[in-house]
Amino acid sequence: MSDATKTTNLTVAQQLREVRWYQQPRWRRLGALLSLGLLMSMVTGVQGTHNDIFYAVRENFSDGSVAVWLGLALLVWAVREFASAPFTSSARKVKGTLVTPLGAVGRLWSTERWVRWGVIAAFAAILVWGPMGLSRFWQTVLVDQIAIYLLVAVGLNVVIGWAGMLDLGFIAFFAIGAYSAAFWTGALPVQPPVVLNNFLVIPLAVITCLIAGVLLGAPTLRLRGDYLAIVTLGFHEIVYLAAKNLGDVTGGTSGVKVDRWHIDLGFWTYEWNVIDQMPFYWLLLAFIAIVVFLFIRLEHSKVGRAWTAIREDEVAAASTGVDTVRYKLMAFAIGASTSGIAGVAYASKVGYINSENFVILLSILVLSYVIFGGMGSIPGVLFGAAFLVWLPEFLRDFVDPKDRHMYLGALLVVMMIYRPQGVIPSRRRQRELEMAEAGTGGADATGPASGRQS
Repeated sequence: MSDATKTTNLTVAQQLREVRWYQQPRWRRLGALLSLGLLMSMVTGVQGTHNDIFYAVRENFSDGSVAVWLGLALLVWAVREFASAPFTSSARKVKGTLVTPLGAVGRLWSTERWVRWGVIAAFAAILVWGPMGLSRFWQTVLVDQIAIYLLVAVGLNVVIGWAGMLDLGFIAFFAIGAYSAAFWTGALPVQPPVVLNNFLVIPLAVITCLIAGVLLGAPTLRLRGDYLAIVTLGFHEIVYLAAKNLGDVTGGTSGVKVDRWHIDLGFWTYEWNVIDQMPFYWLLLAFIAIVVFLFIRLEHSKVGRAWTAIREDEVAAASTGVDTVRYKLMAFAIGASTSGIAGVAYASKVGYINSENFVILLSILVLSYVIFGGMGSIPGVLFGAAFLVWLPEFLRDFVDPKDRHMYLGALLVVMMIYRPQGVIPSRRRQRELEMAEAGTGGADATGPASGRQS
């Protein structure tokens, strides 16, 4: 091969490896945000008509909504790309000055038991009595939505965040738990062998959801990623359509009335008041505290470490002796059981359920709660669920109800661009994404964590 040919081949290779300016991460993020702004202006603006398919486009451009959304997207991009560096530098300086006092606080926390228990007691007091100062509307939102979906999200975190299996039909187990409560309390057209109290239904609902989780997991153990997601989506549709069409068994779309929480010990009886939300809140808070405590213990156990190994590399985990079949089934079953508890709590609190309470949109929303908060992080999942359930209710006076979920979608897109690990990520997940970005690990990241590139 002549020198001229070698020079030509080298030049061609250099041109192929050259990154154009529009291919750089910064400008790709700008393109993504501008596309998001254009999409948001279309879906939240003027609605179209059947007679003129371009009516909505003309109106949204003429009334300035497109310019507003594009300007907002450009502002987010500019602030994040150019104005975040000074804030990051200042934060590092402040953190450097706080190293000594924070170290002293950490040593005090680790050595003095009374400090730990004092902080825990103060935090528990805020959780228990703090909501008493809220309005009745926000107390209802806190009980009927936030507390319930906290339980569901914590259960889904086991499947997605710890075991690394994508589940798009998790709300089906929520439905199974709710209908278990309806069946065993005698609310369904089909009567149970014995009518039970709502509290006694919980272990039966847990067992039912455990069995359902195993039945879903057993035939799908060889599936991963998108294929597993499609199967779980089909499982949800089976449960939903069965609840909808088997009216003689489930009540169908007409629904059934379920007994509310009550205790009858013979010598003492108590029934939760429909008007007062705080007793319901305290009951659900106790459920959440128990589940979170058990899951924290589970995360650092042999089972939790096995799930982490399966999520990072299932083949490597199997080659080192991890029984992947067993632990994946356990992930499905344990996550489903938590959702079953949430289903019993929901049915017993609201007092009425029908098939339309368990549509596929709820599975997508719960999945977004886990991703937004931080997969694999219990504090992150709790924050993500609480914040994303609260946000649509906060926007109810400012945003059309049909557009609320679009704002959640836009927020998730921005999160995936700049912070794919979530708001409060787990240390393992954050390290995996950093390794995937650097090309030094086989993390299961969906893409490069490009938020740190320039």
